[in-house]
Amino acid sequence: MQENYFQLLIFDKDGTLFDFAKSWENWAKSALLALAGGDEILFRALADRLSVDAERGVFLPDSVAIAGTLDETAHHLAPLLGADFTPQQIAARLNHLAQSAVMVEAAPLTPLLTGLRQAGYILAVATNGQKDEAEAHLAAHDIRPYFAEVIGCDSGHGAKPDPAMCAHIAQACGVAPARAVMVGDSLHDLRAGRAAGMATVGVLTGLADHGTLVPHADAVLPDIGHLPAWLGH
Repeated sequence: MQENYFQLLIFDKDGTLFDFAKSWENWAKSALLALAGGDEILFRALADRLSVDAERGVFLPDSVAIAGTLDETAHHLAPLLGADFTPQQIAARLNHLAQSAVMVEAAPLTPLLTGLRQAGYILAVATNGQKDEAEAHLAAHDIRPYFAEVIGCDSGHGAKPDPAMCAHIAQACGVAPARAVMVGDSLHDLRAGRAAGMATVGVLTGLADHGTLVPHADAVLPDIGHLPAWLGH
């Protein structure tokens, strides 16, 4: 790529900044057990409903939790949890549990983000997770100050693949969409970026494979650690 043609880099969080499987598969089993109140039969029903392997805690490719919002996940689980738990209560419980999940960096983030900032890029996060969850995870890794904007699905700008989240960030940062890149691990990320008029880069630290991402991306990289080379640095 032409060096410094782009001005704004927007990152998805789960599967992009943080390795999806290494971060969330350790958490999924304990979170579903907590929702089930320790009831093994209910836990297995919840896992099946969410397309999670109950034995390993592994997300299956069709799980709504991979690229969907917390509200979508909560509505998906609500029929199994009875009238005592509204989707809003389920989402609040999952959000609370998610904030303490231990994220595993997809690449060493501090040197990567330092280098990108020093090269003149504005950095932002657009996640289909909740904003406070994103803030907690970024703060836990001491990387929140690198990002000019952090937007979640509850920030009032829709959720990917709707492009409104990406468009809002570009406008807030004063950057034309054509000078921005959306970086993500899912089709939701890439479709949102393309619809917003941005370049798109896929990464393989989520659950989607190269063949799934490549028709929707200007490049597909092993992880975001390869982004500076693609940008020409």
